[in-house]
Amino acid sequence: MSFHISQRFIDELLEEDCPYMDLTVEALGIGREPGLLTCHPKAACVVAGVEVAARLLESSGCRVACEAASGDRLEAGQVFLRAEGSAGAIHRSLKIAQNVMEYSSGIATRAAGMLESARKANPHVQLAVTRKHFPGTKRLSLAAAQAGGAIAHRLGLSDSLLVFDQHRVFTGGLDGFAARVSECRKAFPEQKLGAEVATPEEALLLARAGIDSIQCERFTCADLEETVRGVKAVNAAVQVLAAGGVTGENAEAVAATGVDVLVTTWAYFGKPADIKMVVSA
Repeated sequence: MSFHISQRFIDELLEEDCPYMDLTVEALGIGREPGLLTCHPKAACVVAGVEVAARLLESSGCRVACEAASGDRLEAGQVFLRAEGSAGAIHRSLKIAQNVMEYSSGIATRAAGMLESARKANPHVQLAVTRKHFPGTKRLSLAAAQAGGAIAHRLGLSDSLLVFDQHRVFTGGLDGFAARVSECRKAFPEQKLGAEVATPEEALLLARAGIDSIQCERFTCADLEETVRGVKAVNAAVQVLAAGGVTGENAEAVAATGVDVLVTTWAYFGKPADIKMVVSA
């Protein structure tokens, strides 16, 4: 997994669920009993969160062996993680590890299915997930989407220049922003400059102004096709992105318009995968 997850984050997840002791394990007096944990999906999925789950278990004192990595497609019943350790160590991290893998695998599976559909119509299209994930889950959400083949649209406000209408109310509208394109480039010459538009006409205006990417918000497929043709005629290097309402159901149709990137939040929200955690003595 290439997405960095700090040890501090791992420790915070563990402490959130078990800040002091596991009362049930203590009451039963089973904390030092040796045990084995195996994990498998109940239905076929793209698994994700495996490495984070392994680190949670290891940080609790278990010895872990992974037989699959985040991004792998698994069949129902296929064991992909085994952990040996005391009952106390297993129970301290079991539910957190399960939650991470179930939510992450749900995101990865939806992202992979959406990208597969889109590339039936447009083999070179990219799927980019937004920063509209549930607050506090950025690391896990982006890593899961990446495991499903998606890329990050924006990691946050500090990594890219993307001008929305909410910015342009302070620049005198679209024309005022277009006049400031050169100023933006001088301020951050190494960063690409993108902007959201509401009509094909706005897209052409900004393409002529010299920006790098144009994000088309809730365009019809017909308007997207028109925009792609017009923008590429002005400058073939300008990236055209489709955003707003892009889902697994319409990804193929939207991709068929010729856009370069599908921008979506859809993969984040849905049913988690079902990961079975089997504990034996």
